[in-house]
Amino acid sequence: MGRRCVVLVSRSVPLIGVIAVMGMVTLPAMGRDLDGRHANSPLKPWFDQLKSRNGPCCSMADGYVVEDADWEAKNGHYRVRVPKAPDSKNMVWIDVPDNSVITEPNKVGRTMVWPVYEWIEGYPNEDGYPNVWVRCFMPGSMT
Repeated sequence: MGRRCVVLVSRSVPLIGVIAVMGMVTLPAMGRDLDGRHANSPLKPWFDQLKSRNGPCCSMADGYVVEDADWEAKNGHYRVRVPKAPDSKNMVWIDVPDNSVITEPNKVGRTMVWPVYEWIEGYPNEDGYPNVWVRCFMPGSMT
């Protein structure tokens, strides 16, 4: 699994805390290409502008490819298997909200996902993991 855009959100923190956390969490994730391997990719501008109805997804280095066995389409909706927490090996199936699906043609051909991890009111969910949802999901060809 490659790097991915990790956005941590806490909903019961005073506004100044949210601003400070967002500054620390989102700035390093914006357009990151830590080793420069994607800087000259002809697809970099396309990835940089990629967005769902939730907003911009991040850059190519922040999302990651999902293997065909880890996503499915059923009744016009998608499900995807993602880590329960950033860098976790424990995986969980989650439903992809319709507004997270990228509707423009997939120039890569591979399925990609941009999960978001959040702690509600400063606490993880009942399993001790953050809540996870999908900011962007780009279906592939399932070949």
